[in-house]
Amino acid sequence: MSDPVSSIRNLGPAMDAACARAGIHSADDLRALGADEVYARLLKNGTKPHFIGYYVIVMGLQGRPWNDCKGKEKADLRKRFDAIKARAHDKGRSDLEAVLDRIGVIEKRAVPS
Repeated sequence: MSDPVSSIRNLGPAMDAACARAGIHSADDLRALGADEVYARLLKNGTKPHFIGYYVIVMGLQGRPWNDCKGKEKADLRKRFDAIKARAHDKGRSDLEAVLDRIGVIEKRAVPS
């Protein structure tokens, strides 16, 4: 049996549940996908964007404390987070629409340019 997502440093039961909703069921799955893809999948499956939530995953995959991110490294991670959020989070969509989209009832709206 695989280790749960929460076996990774900094990640707990709430992350187990959020990852399961996104189809990520083990620590090995999370490691294989990497922090950026995992966070994009979380956003696409209803997790509200939060920078700390993203860098907690990054730090955990590196075996570091969640609050170890500082200076230029933190600024660089913020840029990555903003890019992931821009492509994976549809702030114009209601929670109900997002759920209906996930189960294949409606198509995702085109984002105005």
